[in-house]
Formats: sequence, structure tokens, C-alpha cells
Amino acid sequence: MGRRRRDDRRPADGDRLTPGRPAEYAMAGAILGPLTPSAERTGGRAPTLRARPHWEEVRVRALLSVADRTGIAALARGLLELGVEVYATDGTREHLAADGIEVGSVSDLTSVPALVGGQVKTFHPAVYAGILARRDRPEQLAELADNGIGPIDLVVVNVKPFAPEVGARLVGLDEAIEMIDVGGAALLGAAARNAAGVAAVADPRHYDAILAELREDGHVTVETRARLAAEAFGTVAAYHAEIAAYLNQISGNTFPTRLAMVLEKVADLPNGENPHQRAAFYRETTHRSGTLTDATLLGGASPSFNDLLDLDAAERIVRDFTAPTVAIVKRTDPVGLGSAETLVEAYRKALDTEPVAAFGGVIAVNRPVGPALTEELLANSYEAIVGPDFDEGSVERLRAERPELTLLAMPPDPVDGMRDYGIASLDFKRLAGGLLVETLDSLDIDKRQLQVVTRRRPTLEELTDLLFAWRAVRHVRSNAIVLARDGATVGIGAAQASRQTAVEIALRKAGDRAKLAVMAADAYFPFPDGIALAALAGVTAIIQPGGSVRDEMAIEVADRHHLAMVFTGRRHFRH
Repeated sequence: MGRRRRDDRRPADGDRLTPGRPAEYAMAGAILGPLTPSAERTGGRAPTLRARPHWEEVRVRALLSVADRTGIAALARGLLELGVEVYATDGTREHLAADGIEVGSVSDLTSVPALVGGQVKTFHPAVYAGILARRDRPEQLAELADNGIGPIDLVVVNVKPFAPEVGARLVGLDEAIEMIDVGGAALLGAAARNAAGVAAVADPRHYDAILAELREDGHVTVETRARLAAEAFGTVAAYHAEIAAYLNQISGNTFPTRLAMVLEKVADLPNGENPHQRAAFYRETTHRSGTLTDATLLGGASPSFNDLLDLDAAERIVRDFTAPTVAIVKRTDPVGLGSAETLVEAYRKALDTEPVAAFGGVIAVNRPVGPALTEELLANSYEAIVGPDFDEGSVERLRAERPELTLLAMPPDPVDGMRDYGIASLDFKRLAGGLLVETLDSLDIDKRQLQVVTRRRPTLEELTDLLFAWRAVRHVRSNAIVLARDGATVGIGAAQASRQTAVEIALRKAGDRAKLAVMAADAYFPFPDGIALAALAGVTAIIQPGGSVRDEMAIEVADRHHLAMVFTGRRHFRH
């Protein structure tokens, strides 16, 4: 246990290599153990090292250098018990010594002390040659022996966090540069490159499995080494991408020549948008605002793929409002939206928009959920609710009476540090073979830029509803129309190829409630027919971007019907 055997010959012409694997992997199997689970070679027995009489015994050697000390003491102790020769960089070694665990120093390998303030510790042939030497190349192993260098078989490294640090507090450029861990990333890359003979361990969650394989099989299996190598390269790439995102942010480079996306898995999902699709949920490492990726599940089942899409859409909507607001969403479009002095009033307004369509939707609120709202929610059926918080009594009651209802509490936005940079400040549309990348669509209402283009100006009440409708319509898929009155939607026309059709749908849903309502459109009216239809239904004011070559016709129709119309100068298409 804790030893490997080394052969001093190349594979002869008659040696059988594993089909589909490079020769180095086949030879590595002779050194570190079988290439496939033992059922293939031992009839179901546990895999063992295949002894050859002329091999010499060589101790397995491990190098530890970790920023995250989680579990490292137990790993080191387990390796020593197995007879593994363990070395560590100074910080890790001191941590282990404080726990009564003595391991060798990297300086014992290199005969050189740490230099440049501790930045240069492992950049030495005694380390990198020991990691990179191919176990299937006898001449390389002979080189190591001639120079008194031993192979290193297990490299356990995790780099100092970067994105979380610059996101948690304000960090100057000089300090940020000092935070970059060059040595750790280089060690991981070297170990992963030689996965045929070396295990590169970048995450503490693998420690137990590594020890278990060493105890059971006498080696880290080739399958595990391959998985660890992929993860190590991904870790290094992500780390460098986070640094690049930070540097691009401070230099104002929104669209760099190479845009690196760093995502870390939150959870595997049962399926995707459809049952036959596989799916997982990932978070952006540079995104520091409170989002669904960091929400706390308080009750019910974990949200599905489609639930997450709807919850994100709903939560984005209520973020645009400062008053207590409730959004009910299905298929990423709002089916009801209301703002009022209390959440209960806001919920009733949102539900009244389209009560039947609200059934089975998701709900987002921008205030904590209390007993009064809980009572109202229990009278209907929803898939999930997301809000900044739930009082304890509401959680208990919702769990008891709607055990299947997903309850999510959103974390607050941090007040310090750099956030929403890199890909967090961008939006993406997937194309075959690539991505369309754009900056996020922001509301940015500047009342000074609003232009009243009709003879009649909107009343204060109309203007309040127009701004409410304008906030709402940018969250509706194009072509989009929102009818609103008294801080609530009364009719929504979504995702129509014709703007006039979207108007007709919104008016039909509103019915008599269209009288004295206002209307918002996400883009200009190419023809004035929709404006005329709205006026005939009782709509009194309209807000739209303007910008059509037929704007004058639209204004003329609005004046003819004594409507007030406001141009914003900003379009909000959503595909």
C-alpha cells in the first residue's frame, strides 16, 4: 500500500495496449494500476497492482498546496498512514504541523528557500520534472534518477479565490494583482497535463474518494485521474477567466476579443425544458447581486428548469418597482402585476388581471411574505413563490397546507465590492455555432427625456400609470402591449408577430377595464390602427418609444381621439 512499481523497459512490439488509448496510458496502467475496473480483468475482484519480478519498489509521493484547508489534515494523515511520502508548501505545512502532522517541505525537494515574498516556491525542476515526467518513457525516468529527482504522483492544489475576494470588498488594482495565485494554477495545469501518471486534485470534496481508492486498489484509477484532470484544467481556466473579467472591467473593455464565461454548477436538474432534455443549473462566479442562484429553499421541492425560468422573469419584474409589488408569471411572461401600499393589495391587483391564467404560475414579491398574504395565496394554486423573506409562521403554514409549493428566499444585494462585471453585465442569445452578446437591457427612466407629442398632456394620474405600464412592458415578449390602471395590469398582449394583434389580445383580456386605462408598447406603432382600437375601447393615454416613419400618423390619430401620448425614445424588444 502507498507504493508503485516501476518498469525499466519500453513495451515490446508484442505487448498489448488498451484499444482506443494512447501508449502512455497503457504503460501508466502498468505503473499505477489497471486502466479499467477490475471486473474486466479480475473477474469481479478488486483491482490490484500487477507485480513484475524485476520492478523496483518506489514510494508514492504527494505534493500539497492548498488555500482552502478544508479536509487537508485528514487527507495528509490518511496518506501518511498509507506510506505515501508527503511534501507541502510552507502555509499548508504549518497548518498541518499545528494539527500534529509532520510532512516534508518543498524546500527539501528543491534545496531552495521560498523567494519573492513566498511567490516562488515550487517553480523548480525538482517539482515540475517530477510531475511532468512520462511514466511510459524510461529515458525520462532515467533522467529523473540521474538528477536525484523523484516522481510526484499526487498533486493536491486549490488556488486562492479571486472573484469572491474582489466582490466582497473594494480592492485596489495593486492588491488584486498580488492576490493572483500563479504557482497554484501552474501546478494544477502540469499535473493535469500528465494525467496518465499523476492525479491532479483541485477540490476537497475528492479527498475521501482518493484515500478510498488508494486503500482499496493501491492506486488512483485512470478513470478518476482523467476526471480530475478535466476538472483541474476547468478550475485553472475559470480562475484565469475571472482575472481577465476583472481586468477587462477596470479597463472598460466590454467586448474583449476572447470572452471567457465562468460558471459553477449549483445543481443537476431532473430534466430540461422538456422531459427528454438533460439539464443543470449554473451560477456566474462574477455576479455578486442577490439572485436565484443564491436563493435559500425554505419549503417544497427544488424548482424545475421551467420554474427557474419563470421565477427569474418574475423576480426581475418586481425588482423594477419600489412600492410593494407582486408579479404572477407563466412561460416567462407576466399574467398579472400589481403595486400598492401593501403586498396583499398588490397581490389582489395582480390576480385580477387574469385569474384563470394565474393558476399554476409562479409568484415574485419585493417585500417579506407575512400571514395576510399567506392567507390569500392559499386560496389559489401556484408552483413557486420567491421573495426577500418569509416570516416563520407563513413558512410553517405554507409547508403544512401546500407541501409541494416551492418557497425561495432571495439574498440581499451586497453593498460593498465589485459586482455584476464580466458576463454578469451581458446578455446572450444562442445561435448555431456561436452567441450574440449584448449589454443588459436597462430601464433608466429619465422623466426629462419623456416627450409629450400630442396636444393633450397626460394628467398626473395617467402619467403615474404610464410609467407603471412602461416598467411592465419591457418584461413582456415582443410584440408586447400592456394595459394598466391604478397601479395594476388589466390586459397583456404578449409575443405577437403583429402589434395590432397584441393590442387586440390585451383589449380582449381587459374587457370593460380598458376604459380609462393607459397603454404601453415595447416598440413604436408602424401603423396607427392599434392606437385607434385602444381609443375606441376607452384607453386615455399611451406610452411608446416612437421612432417610426409614420409617427406623425400615430400622433394625428391620437389627437383625433383626444389621447395623451408620450414618447420615451427607448425601445424594449424582448425575444
